Amino acid sequence: MDLYEYQAKDLFAAHGVPVLPGAVATTPDEAESIAAEYGVPVVVKAQVKTGGRGKAGGVKLAENPAETKTKAEAIIGLDIKGHTVHRVLVTPASDIAEEYYFSFLLDRANRTFLAMASVEGGMDIEEVAATKPEALAKIAIDPIAGVDAAKANEIVAAAKFPAEVADQVADVIVKLWETFVSEDATLVEVNPLVRDPQGKIVALDGKVTLDENAGFRHPAHAELVDKTTENPLEAAAKAKDLNYVKLDGEVGIIGNGAGLVMSTLDVVAYAGEKHGGVKPANFLDIGGGASAEVMANGLEIILSDPAVRSVFVNVFGGITACDAVANGIVKALEILGSEATKPLVVRLDGNNVVEGRRILAEANHPLVTVVDTMDNAADRAAELAAAGK
Repeated sequence: MDLYEYQAKDLFAAHGVPVLPGAVATTPDEAESIAAEYGVPVVVKAQVKTGGRGKAGGVKLAENPAETKTKAEAIIGLDIKGHTVHRVLVTPASDIAEEYYFSFLLDRANRTFLAMASVEGGMDIEEVAATKPEALAKIAIDPIAGVDAAKANEIVAAAKFPAEVADQVADVIVKLWETFVSEDATLVEVNPLVRDPQGKIVALDGKVTLDENAGFRHPAHAELVDKTTENPLEAAAKAKDLNYVKLDGEVGIIGNGAGLVMSTLDVVAYAGEKHGGVKPANFLDIGGGASAEVMANGLEIILSDPAVRSVFVNVFGGITACDAVANGIVKALEILGSEATKPLVVRLDGNNVVEGRRILAEANHPLVTVVDTMDNAADRAAELAAAGK
């Protein structure tokens, strides 16, 4: 789960990372009132979960409350890379002597954590990495040993932070590591981490991604979800403990196992090219439990999407045998009753496949078509979706 900047900075502050005060406004009038309380020039910053806000006009300096209102009016409702701005962060403006970059992230390729630091912050770190790779220090972090003062000093030295701020930066790095570990994050990023004219180090911005798999350890993280921008289908699926992602297409997808579902998306997209360009409508992994309830929940979510014209159920029987999957499909359709209105193409293979196909054939449901191969099933599902447009 990606956090907004103000949420990230709240977490930073809770772990002792130095940040500037700030308050969130959802209307220009609220922004004006916040600026009046600060009584100093402020920065009005769009709160969206994407980069490039400044270039898109989502970050503006305001000298007084009236100007703050005007700047907020210009930002709220702005579209930034497909994200509509619903709120702004109003924070006191800060003079900047130098800008740095720092992050901790999950290094999946090397199965460890990574610290990245640069004394050239305040710009796209991808640009720094591409044009001046020597300016970006990358230090592997032992997950067991973590980051103590000694490791933080090693990172500071590798990134060549100025000696006059080295101790402060090292202290911030330790606290950012505490944030990273304590909150079960996969990314903690500060760009820019600044030195102000008085020599103080401050996290002027913040980006945090939390591992939702660790949500059971952090009940308070549920409050960080933005209900106003959350896709209603994804929210409904999450409430039913389904691994669902809404996509822009017409063929609903149900599979067991993330790898199989990803492959299914590919074959449906390929088959769809021959049928008017139809595409997958979602990612839905029901995992190993294809019970009637799980299947019914999955079908209910998919059929609630008005864009869906057909459904492709692609299951490879392993621990869960194909006969159990077939029974689940039959019972799910009984549970849904008249709510099930779109054609289902079912491909079963693997453990007990013959019995699974027999169960579906015997049920003879008018919406269900059983196809023996993945490619042929994808083609049939795409064809039905095209016909239903």
